[in-house]
Amino acid sequence: MRSRNPVFSRRGFSRDNGYAGFNAAPQAGGPAVATQGNPYAQGTQGTPYAQPAGNPYAQNPYAQQDLQYGAPPQAPATTGRMTMDDVVIRTGSTLGVLVVTAALAWALLPVDDANIGRSIGIGIGAALIGMVLALVQSFKRKASPALILSYAAFEGVFLGVISSVVDNRIADGAAMQAVIGTMAVFAGVLIAYKAGWIRVNRRFYGFVMAAALGFVFLMMVNLLFAVFGGGDGLGFRSGALGVVFGIVGVILGACFLALDFKQVEDGLAYGAPREEAWLAAFGLTLTLVWLYLEFLRLIAILNSSD
Repeated sequence: MRSRNPVFSRRGFSRDNGYAGFNAAPQAGGPAVATQGNPYAQGTQGTPYAQPAGNPYAQNPYAQQDLQYGAPPQAPATTGRMTMDDVVIRTGSTLGVLVVTAALAWALLPVDDANIGRSIGIGIGAALIGMVLALVQSFKRKASPALILSYAAFEGVFLGVISSVVDNRIADGAAMQAVIGTMAVFAGVLIAYKAGWIRVNRRFYGFVMAAALGFVFLMMVNLLFAVFGGGDGLGFRSGALGVVFGIVGVILGACFLALDFKQVEDGLAYGAPREEAWLAAFGLTLTLVWLYLEFLRLIAILNSSD
């Protein structure tokens, strides 16, 4: 599925595999399947998962009734389709691996004066490996559970080390505060999305994409200035300006969550194959890691300025 999450692009619910794609423009009135080869179609507008010719709902006698009421067509009785249980189980497994490796890194990689250099080196190495694995998965045509779980394992090592550094050397209790903040944002966005307060459409997607690209570009420029010029670079990650950018990062993470929820909802409505639940888990994990790191960075900045 080509992800609506701007952090990484993932493939799966695309036109070339016969399930769905992000090519249709939204329109009021609810989702509708593609017209070609579908006697019940009312146009391709309104859903990023518009079906190509020969979609599995064309022979569903209830599809037209569903479309008349603006509801996504119900999948025909079949096996091998993704369910919410599949998404929850895969996401729980991925996050479970991440948490276990983070806890092991925290316990086994001390950050005292004698060992901090080695521990940070291992953490950065794990982060780079995790990034490579995530990029490989983002360009793969189908989900690879081994790649996704391996990414979670290496990312967990990095999070364990960086959390230990912040918690033990900058702000006591920072890791737990970041966890609580991440969980609060997740719950808040989920409630707002289900209540209809957040409407994910093409305009929302375009805004988030533009904001995310600008944010990442500024952070890269700041990092380059910090590496070659020393100090805090342009100051985007320290002081009052760092707090502002930290808040922007949290807001972007919340927007990523809304995009992920929409992706999962559309995948369920249009009968994505069961293995796509791994891609949903991958996207949610990426977003939650983003949120956690932004909260951790915010807490570190606020405490370092005391």
